[in-house]
Amino acid sequence: MRIAGAPISWGVCEVPGWGHQLAPDRVLREMVELGLTATEFGPQGWLPVAPAERAAVLADAGLAAVGAFVPVVLHRDDHDPRPGVDAELDAFAAAGGDVLVLAAATGGDGYDARPELTEAVWDRLLTHLDRLAELARARGVRPALHPHVGTLVESRADVERVLAGSAVPLCLDTGHLLIGGTDPAELVREHADRIGHVHAKDVRADLAARVQSGALTYTDAVREGMYVPLGTGDVDLTAIVAGLAEVGYDGWWVLEQDTILAAEPQDEGPVADVRASLNHLRGLAS
Repeated sequence: MRIAGAPISWGVCEVPGWGHQLAPDRVLREMVELGLTATEFGPQGWLPVAPAERAAVLADAGLAAVGAFVPVVLHRDDHDPRPGVDAELDAFAAAGGDVLVLAAATGGDGYDARPELTEAVWDRLLTHLDRLAELARARGVRPALHPHVGTLVESRADVERVLAGSAVPLCLDTGHLLIGGTDPAELVREHADRIGHVHAKDVRADLAARVQSGALTYTDAVREGMYVPLGTGDVDLTAIVAGLAEVGYDGWWVLEQDTILAAEPQDEGPVADVRASLNHLRGLAS
């Protein structure tokens, strides 16, 4: 099992006003101290934008690159997503990342609302998605589409639409899927062959239900502790690990526990939860 870190577990996020953003030197150092050997890049601009500089920061920290989570607008007829994705892939070439995790962004900030799409707009989204997947593959990078709360692929119906209308593999984000109304263990049982990448999360189903009903925004639910260390929430990670093992999944398991920090932690901080998740996942794999 190849396990990697992600800056969002330390509260580092692309959403404006999300919370206090920790500096790369602390986050990367704590990843290494946990025994992690690789990380996703984090939001654009957190690490240096210049590909060679980004590669140098990771190399100096002693970490390999997994790749990046990249929200892209896929549904508008006045926007071509390819130049932006191609530029991001330049950093992959320099740092060695091999997984491009795409999310169908709404074009607005945050993940608390999303529009409904017409059939024609859905067709455009899926066409762009397959084109970006081919762009990534042409550069030696494996693409995956990330169902994500507050994006245009959120619900089980959205996921099924991507499975039926696109050839792109899925990023199995075990938390976002559950919050969006998809049982991730069931998705593995039915479509294990379409899983190309894993974001390993655990969530509290009670807060997820409040997000689904509209009683609580996604951001407020994160702030209230919707994400919890692996093994302490309601995601059936045992079934997920077993199901992917059965089909020989050999991709990354990226530890993610979305967190919002009010200020620089004065105690151990987020690393304590990451350590607990790492130990749990290693236990499931043994």
